[in-house]
Amino acid sequence: MHCPAFLGETYWPFIQYIPMLVRVFETSIIRVNGLYQPVSICHHIWEHLRKRPIMPDSFWFIKNCNIFSQMSSEDLQWVEGHSRMRKLKRGEPVYLPNHQTDGVLLVAEGRVKICHITPEGKQSILNFIDQNEIFGELSIFDTVEREEYAEAAENTTLVWIPKAAMQAVVRKYPDIAFRFTKVIGLRRQRIERRLRNLLFRSNRERVIHLLLELVEKYGRPTDLGMDLNIRLSHQEMAGIIGSTRETVTVVLGQLQSEGLIKIARRRISILDLVNLAGEVNERPPNIQRSVQPPQPQLLNRMVAVQGN
Repeated sequence: MHCPAFLGETYWPFIQYIPMLVRVFETSIIRVNGLYQPVSICHHIWEHLRKRPIMPDSFWFIKNCNIFSQMSSEDLQWVEGHSRMRKLKRGEPVYLPNHQTDGVLLVAEGRVKICHITPEGKQSILNFIDQNEIFGELSIFDTVEREEYAEAAENTTLVWIPKAAMQAVVRKYPDIAFRFTKVIGLRRQRIERRLRNLLFRSNRERVIHLLLELVEKYGRPTDLGMDLNIRLSHQEMAGIIGSTRETVTVVLGQLQSEGLIKIARRRISILDLVNLAGEVNERPPNIQRSVQPPQPQLLNRMVAVQGN
């Protein structure tokens, strides 16, 4: 083989081996009926994937939720068959106050914030629900009107699982009821801690406690300290701690000038976590480590392409 002029002498020594590498990859020797025969690896991968059923995206979203991790594939498919998916843009409401609770909601992608409107008309943020987390879990035990409202904090995909389906799951898997109880307890603990801070802490201490809470859930270690893997406006932070946007801006500016934090493009980095926690006589929080599961869209796309 001769080197084409447009390739030049630099790349040709490598390019000329490409056909050979392709043949090596595509062919292997396997034993069929006692005889060794060359068979295409790609052909066997295609045959394996072609026989697999293409699961809806909602199946993978439910499976990736830790609460449902012990359920069998058959039961997961049954739950998926009763569920519905819904896509929301940032700021769209999930539900409003006085709406009946009729099922559990799973955040498949994105983030949801649970809010309450004060008598003065101000928004108070009660909680953020992240990917692979559920909310509206009280509907399993009783049908009540919602006192708060929920909206998409960013572009979000939700999976709605009806109350009857969830009750059937809880009856068959009692451990799931325990996990729901744990979720309820942890969220109540977080609300009670914020209430104590609101009653007995200064604005500076409330901001620091919020930063420590965000570090525990969204902290990501870096060379400079700890980045918060969530973007919150000063107004949203004020809505969480029961303060004003102006006060939050002033306190964050003070903490940045003291070298405790750094703010850039609505992202906060904690530069000195130990001293920041010491400001409110707390220990540095433990960082939650989470591994994101593979995206179901990619899995389904692979199976669909191989099945054509």
